[in-house]
Amino acid sequence: MDSMIFHITTRSQWEQAQQLGEYRADSLETEGFIHCSTSAQLLWVANRFYRGQTGLVLLKIECDRLKTPLQFDEIETGEFFPHLYGSLNLDAVVQVLEFEPEADGSFQDIPL
Repeated sequence: MDSMIFHITTRSQWEQAQQLGEYRADSLETEGFIHCSTSAQLLWVANRFYRGQTGLVLLKIECDRLKTPLQFDEIETGEFFPHLYGSLNLDAVVQVLEFEPEADGSFQDIPL
């Protein structure tokens, strides 16, 4: 298992999390978990779900620091994605990176 996982969110949601003292994605309420990715899965996720969106940040999360359960769940493609079953404690986020698409809306590079 990777020691780092990643989560894409908006800058405003991340700023709100810092005021609340924890990060809660909308999917936590609707699906019961926060969607994350490994470094190998990141470009696919970015281009599939965030294409053309601006004002994004990439959260680099240290798995060993998580205070809520992390589980790798199989999706329709047969691949296993990391899902966080609870709010993300802010001290598990070791880096926040600007994450903007190219001019055509696609993501080409991951600023790791």
